[in-house]
Amino acid sequence: MTKKIKGLALNGWLNLDKPLGMSSNEAVQRVKRFLNPTKIGHGGTLDPFASGVLPLAIGEATKTVAYAMDGAKTYRAQVRFGSATTTDDREGEVISQSSVRPAEILIKKALHALSGQMIMQQPPIFSALKVEGRRAYDLARAGKEVGLQPRAVWCKSAQLMGFDGECAEIKLEVGKGFYVRSFARDLGEKLRTRAHLSGLERTHVGPFSIQMAISLDSFTTLDHRRAVAALLPLECVLDDIPALNLGQAEAWRLKMGLPVALVRRSFLGPMANLRDGQTVRARYGDRLIALCAYQRARLKVLRGFN
Repeated sequence: MTKKIKGLALNGWLNLDKPLGMSSNEAVQRVKRFLNPTKIGHGGTLDPFASGVLPLAIGEATKTVAYAMDGAKTYRAQVRFGSATTTDDREGEVISQSSVRPAEILIKKALHALSGQMIMQQPPIFSALKVEGRRAYDLARAGKEVGLQPRAVWCKSAQLMGFDGECAEIKLEVGKGFYVRSFARDLGEKLRTRAHLSGLERTHVGPFSIQMAISLDSFTTLDHRRAVAALLPLECVLDDIPALNLGQAEAWRLKMGLPVALVRRSFLGPMANLRDGQTVRARYGDRLIALCAYQRARLKVLRGFN
């Protein structure tokens, strides 16, 4: 049994390598029991049969989860041809089968055709999306019709890494809202057969990579000092947002939720490339004060940080 760390005001990100057979929520709860943080959340759910990068937001970092989820994601997916399932993955019941097995060259052509563009994707009925206030998977389990609409998602690249005649290993780099399960199902249909997702590893989420991730067992056996040292800075998911260093008076106003007019000459340089409506990181010294909207040389607080 892992030893619980005394409660501290910890803020930052944990780049966790989620193991197979565990839900994302279970992984969060284990870290929560160990670290005892004020707040904790995760950046993008992984199903129990999937492994890989599960970024955990600790403390004030929970306010930046949306920015982590907006980043590109990379997967290594195993797509098995010959059968479709209720959940579009290996966890579901087989609902249709096909004797057709696509040739490797046809798989490559199909993946090339899907790469570098927005594609329309029908989300799985067993998903956490809401339909009239209810989770789609609750409706599906109750045997009710699930009316999810197709939506446009970004597929930057799809590359065949291996094929044994039954199962293809595919490297995917995709954008927000992309369902790999749906991709596996649709790839089967495109190749005039049936298919489902039989395995999945997430290797990148924005700035988080599998190479730099720490396993759950390894993390929960660290001592206090090393566990805290394993956390990444809160701002690591905000690197593409311009930063503006403020004086004490401006920082105080933002901390109070008040707008700030950037009239000091020292701000003229950093302001030169800012556009109206752009999000800005407002900093004081080495501290993040707020995420702000820039409008006509003024900053308005979108999200404040303690």
